[in-house]
Amino acid sequence: MERHEIETFLMLAEELHFRRTAERLGLAQGRVSQTIKKLERRLGVVLFERTSRHVALTSVGERLRDDLAPAYRQIQEAEARAKATGKGITGMLRVGFSAPWVADLLLQAAEEFTSRYPDCAVRTQEVQLTDPFGPLRAGELDLQLTEFPVAEPDLVTGPVVFSEPRGLMVPARHPFARRATVDVEELARVPMVAMSGAIPQYWLDHHYPGRTPQGRPIERAATAVYWAEVLSLVATGRGVSSVALRAEKYHARPGIVFVPFSDAPPIEYGLVWPRNGRTARVRAFCDTVMRQASKGERATGP
Repeated sequence: MERHEIETFLMLAEELHFRRTAERLGLAQGRVSQTIKKLERRLGVVLFERTSRHVALTSVGERLRDDLAPAYRQIQEAEARAKATGKGITGMLRVGFSAPWVADLLLQAAEEFTSRYPDCAVRTQEVQLTDPFGPLRAGELDLQLTEFPVAEPDLVTGPVVFSEPRGLMVPARHPFARRATVDVEELARVPMVAMSGAIPQYWLDHHYPGRTPQGRPIERAATAVYWAEVLSLVATGRGVSSVALRAEKYHARPGIVFVPFSDAPPIEYGLVWPRNGRTARVRAFCDTVMRQASKGERATGP
């Protein structure tokens, strides 16, 4: 078997979808189909059962996948180690995160990254929102996955990695807590708890606006330095706070209810690094994070 046949077969065995396989390999969909048909003719067996809506491995295809995959991974890892040594993908890569769901993605990416580049370790570190870019500027981090927008002259941003629906965290006794959704204009009716510290004003305006889209003022109830303070201020009825809806899975507690916005834009998360810091290690880890995020989207998508 030629290498491109092995790659095409294993990718299709993973995806079980010709279009997605073609996209991941950068090939035309017809090329994938032709490669598989040619391989089946040469081996004299059917590897995939195909219908207009379904692709599945045959028993022979499953056996071939199980036999080929470990050997192919060893080849890939050997090549990656050789390339990594040549490119300098060694040492320690320090990566920051701003929320636990961001940390989850980074840890998954780190596992894949270190298996591919075993001479490079990855250390993750939480970055407080009160000083979102301080550790990057101090040289404590090489890379960070955080909430956008980021518009700093000394920092470079990559593409959006993933986005999260936005919600409103409200006291359990507040009338909003009994609502299915709220809209952004209703922020004019409630005091808002916001973050404080060395945070750019454009970032605060995006996540903790002072006015609604129609220009109505939004009252500031209090400010917090750490996220735990925000949770306590909301739970004790001091105000409400904008939040990624996924936070409910990590920060649910008595006294707080999470209500989806019906019309607010999602919170976008992306990678950030110093302007002179796009090293081979950073580039390789960025690629790994994007692959992991893509796998997560496919796992949770329709």
